[in-house]
Amino acid sequence: MPSLQEVADRAKVSIATVSRVLNKSDKVVPKTRATVERALSELGYRPSRVARRLRMKEGHAHLVGLIIPDIQNPFYAEIARGVEDVAYANEFALLLCNSDENLEKERFYLNVMQAESVDGIVLPPFDDTDPAVLEMVASGMPVVCVDRSLAKTKTDLVEVDNYRGALEAVNHLIDRGHTRIGLIEGRAQVSTNRERRRGYLDALAARGIAPQRELMRAGDFKLASGRVLANELLELRRPPTALFVGNNLMTVGALAALHQRGLRVPGDVAIVGFDDLPWAEALDPPLTVVRQPAYEVGRRAMELLLKRLAAPGAPVTTVRLRPELVVRRST
Repeated sequence: MPSLQEVADRAKVSIATVSRVLNKSDKVVPKTRATVERALSELGYRPSRVARRLRMKEGHAHLVGLIIPDIQNPFYAEIARGVEDVAYANEFALLLCNSDENLEKERFYLNVMQAESVDGIVLPPFDDTDPAVLEMVASGMPVVCVDRSLAKTKTDLVEVDNYRGALEAVNHLIDRGHTRIGLIEGRAQVSTNRERRRGYLDALAARGIAPQRELMRAGDFKLASGRVLANELLELRRPPTALFVGNNLMTVGALAALHQRGLRVPGDVAIVGFDDLPWAEALDPPLTVVRQPAYEVGRRAMELLLKRLAAPGAPVTTVRLRPELVVRRST
């Protein structure tokens, strides 16, 4: 690998000028920039990201961090795609990590990102009092929250109107004649989950249906908990005739439990899930879902981070996107 000195010698400029070109400084005149870039190309020079960050006293490393809670969840895969597309279009590299809904693992990756001098971080916090994220925000690191918000501090945020999505889903089931509607939700500490629960309860109340604790179960957003909790509900003396499930993976688990019991969907039990799946139409029956614009969530989050980097003192921005009830044959 050629050195900076060799590039400078080839271009007949100083090492400082080569460094300014590499860091996209506007202090280099176009003719000199073209000469240095030609020398870089001729010598096949590829700058080390670590060395580049060490040389930088101002500006950005053009590296951003993204932590997702579950890399197996297609919803978060779509968010990652949206973040990455905008990052790449703006010449930012992406450091992607999977926390697996584990607070210690999330903290580990946040520390890695800080050590790697990322310019900012996009993530759904573990919960709304997430101490690791709160520490990162307090340190001055630009953070954009997606899907989930923080209670004790304000950051730029992109979320979906979870309350509205749940309200429409449960009203749809009521319109189909169901009054015993089971709820399979995620962790109570997550803002997203609380909004979906509130939509479920308000939809029942508005239609004169008293909520029943025995019909509500809390899981962890994973497929296995959807299966276990659906079985618990189905073993009740008076089981629900419909299920509203709080995310896509738990919905697949609940659907598996229904199939294992030989129950007809929607003849015996109807089911609506929150989040779509790429293969939802191929399931038997195709799933009715509340579809979130996951790619748009990721895209808008990265755009907010770029704006934050350009204007660190700007007011905090919240973007709330609208979900869509997609009716298929599971209801």
